[in-house]
Amino acid sequence: MARNPNDIPDATLRLLLARGIGPRTMRKLENRFETHEKAISVTIEELSEVRGLNTKAATLIHQAVEQVDPDFERLVMAEAGAQLILHGDDDYPALLAAIPDPPAALWIRGRLTQADRLAIAIVGSRTCTVYGREQAGRLASLLAECGLTIVSGGAVGIDGEAHRGALRVGGRTIVVLGCGLGRCYPPQHEGLFDRVVESGGAILSEYPMASEPKAEHFPPRNRIISGLSLGVVVIEAAKRSGALITARLAAEDHGREVMALPGRVDSPASAGCLDAIRDGWAALVTNHTDILNQLDASSHLVRGALEVAGHPDATKASTLFDTALTDGQKAIVEALSEANEPLGADQIAARTELPLSQIMADLTLLQIRGRLDKDHLGVRLRR
Repeated sequence: MARNPNDIPDATLRLLLARGIGPRTMRKLENRFETHEKAISVTIEELSEVRGLNTKAATLIHQAVEQVDPDFERLVMAEAGAQLILHGDDDYPALLAAIPDPPAALWIRGRLTQADRLAIAIVGSRTCTVYGREQAGRLASLLAECGLTIVSGGAVGIDGEAHRGALRVGGRTIVVLGCGLGRCYPPQHEGLFDRVVESGGAILSEYPMASEPKAEHFPPRNRIISGLSLGVVVIEAAKRSGALITARLAAEDHGREVMALPGRVDSPASAGCLDAIRDGWAALVTNHTDILNQLDASSHLVRGALEVAGHPDATKASTLFDTALTDGQKAIVEALSEANEPLGADQIAARTELPLSQIMADLTLLQIRGRLDKDHLGVRLRR
């Protein structure tokens, strides 16, 4: 479970708050000294023996650990209703733990659930067009209705519309910030962020509560957006944009599917998306069915990433995405169970009276979860 402010050990907070201790250094200290209490009590000489730390770096870290104020962090966390999830905790997201450099901790408002194992990131330009806003909201709503959690960065433009699209249909959404949870950036999204938490979603950051939204915080923030998600959908991204950085991370470092929505060929806002599609590292998608089909075809990539990371969930492929089923998915499973033979989508529609479009989406998600087998006769429950 996420840790309340008063349940976080003093030594742990000191290491997380100290300047110069990022995720990789944190893991080195944990491997070398085993406990956080020992790591903050060692001498500068002992610190300098840690691989990658010289005497100067060890001195700075030693001083930083002494200078931080854990009690102030606890106070700000309590005022904001924030909690902490540590890497290695049972509720630390499995997909995020599988990336090469997962955060040492996540500050969180709201909550994560098993449903968030089926998450899709939607990212794009802050200075988007009306078309981009409309498409971000439309796709987020449709995907959320299918049971996917929408992940984005909370920025103005595409990010904000993606979060709003999920909220409109009562879906789940996660905001990943490039600042501490004690600050609201952008300030005009304070109401939106409150709605996300009130709806049962979450706002996350790997930065201490009072951290400002500095430019150098956003590339690391992007890796969390990608790491939490099965895939990334880019809607309106200019060349060299932050959204493309997120997509590149997903494709090259995290083994996730990357998709891009095409835009006008003469629009600078869509230049990055069009280049990614042309160069072949992003799949062209125009609707939520395309996105679901891409996720279905690439679900082995996510399991492969977990295997490379040695994550325990990689050995449980059938349960990796075993989250609560929607009413429609339960009806499909029941129909297949009663039939005890493969059924086509039209046969399922006749037995469940569900719209064919919903059935196609739900079948894809059930296949991603490992619940179905598919052949030329139709689909059947996996035994």
